[in-house]
Amino acid sequence: MSSKDSALNSNAYLEAKGDSDTTIATASSSTDEKTPAIEYTAEEERRVVRKIDLKVVPILTVLYLLSFLDRSNIGNARIEGLVADIGIKDYSFLLSIFFVGYVLFEVPSNIILKRTSPPFWLPTISLIWGVLTVVMGLVHDEWGIYITRFLLGAVEAGLFPGSVFVFSMFYPRKERHYRVSMLLSGAAGWAWIFIMEGLLTVVVSVVAYWLVPTYPQESTLFTPREKAIIKARMQEDHDDADEEEFHWDGVWQAFRDPFVYLYAMLFHGFAFALYTVSLFMPSIISDLGYASWQAQLMTVPPYAFAFLVTMTTAHVSFLVDRRLPFIIGAAGVALVGYIVQLTATTAAGKYAAVFITAAGVYAGNALLLSLPSENVGGQTKRATALAMQIAIGDVGAIAGTLLYRQPLGGLANSAYKVSHGLTVLWLAVGVTAASLLWVLLAKENRRRDEALKAAEAEGEAAALKALALTPEERRKLGDRRLDWRYHI
Repeated sequence: MSSKDSALNSNAYLEAKGDSDTTIATASSSTDEKTPAIEYTAEEERRVVRKIDLKVVPILTVLYLLSFLDRSNIGNARIEGLVADIGIKDYSFLLSIFFVGYVLFEVPSNIILKRTSPPFWLPTISLIWGVLTVVMGLVHDEWGIYITRFLLGAVEAGLFPGSVFVFSMFYPRKERHYRVSMLLSGAAGWAWIFIMEGLLTVVVSVVAYWLVPTYPQESTLFTPREKAIIKARMQEDHDDADEEEFHWDGVWQAFRDPFVYLYAMLFHGFAFALYTVSLFMPSIISDLGYASWQAQLMTVPPYAFAFLVTMTTAHVSFLVDRRLPFIIGAAGVALVGYIVQLTATTAAGKYAAVFITAAGVYAGNALLLSLPSENVGGQTKRATALAMQIAIGDVGAIAGTLLYRQPLGGLANSAYKVSHGLTVLWLAVGVTAASLLWVLLAKENRRRDEALKAAEAEGEAAALKALALTPEERRKLGDRRLDWRYHI
């Protein structure tokens, strides 16, 4: 296949992946002559993807599960006597101070990740937060636990956006939301809750120095041919597989991109619900009249149900190649759950509402958190955009943890009814952002289609000129390239 054909078609991906004997050919781009043409079968591709799934996803999922446990165990510790034993005067402030650290250190952490490497940075922050979680079990004064909780947020900040960035180096854009969905949905006395989970994190983080993958082309986990297939799969999806040097202009591009702020506001609306569900679920169930050990056990079925709904939604989203309609639909499911919580008069009804709420909240968050990894081009810009989404979005988490309190100002807020009503308003912000993204991204895709058609109408030379870019030009343009299409 000639480079001319490759440019005119925007990719050189032959049809029909279903048959293992089908040959998939990816030609080198006319702008990158160092990349040789490669042919591989669909069966080879499946083997490579399975190997990536085994080498890349499990360790990052385990680290994120531990981070989620280490931040959320505060809810279980509360019903085991944390507040009374230490004399905490403002439990909601204790929760929110974590997210202050989280928000402040998201972008700096991902910049450090880009300037160092994933196998160094991600295990290092995991080791530090594991130690901090152990310290939380040893601290017995109010301000000591406030400070430790802030530091925990600051250190944990880099794991999720860093992990999604690693996924974006191994998987084409259309496959990333699966792995993000798996990452998000995979999540005695109060002091031992902290100490045991913190020690587990310390042990796993040390092992992670040898397990967290580096960039595909530098990795020793894959053969040269497997690396070539990974690179070809990325190129066919108009993405770059080679490690890109850190560039400050990529950071500034992310800060100037209005779509990045919409991704952030989308998460802002959902983050209010995501973290209040995880942090307050034990207390909500305990308020239904169950003992503390029963309340902790009864949080497991809603999470299991949410996992099944999240992965099913991710699969259907992949089949129809749409994200935003499912995000809006998930918000609708969560809204139904909150309405049931507000109106149910029995413990069984309120507990059933927790299932509905958790399913909608987790399914929506899993899809929306993958959007910047799918839609932002250029590795430095993408790393920054992922961190910005979490940082700005988690302001919603700060608001949520401050507004889930009893009483709430002069309001009794019995059964968190006022707080649930506020969550509905925040989800409406998320739905608004998703709707705007759907309209604006679709409009931009149409504009680029029309521009390419206009260039082709002027002749083959004009079309080639519109698509032919040097590697440096491709890096600088990123998702602003004419051949880039946003996932909606």
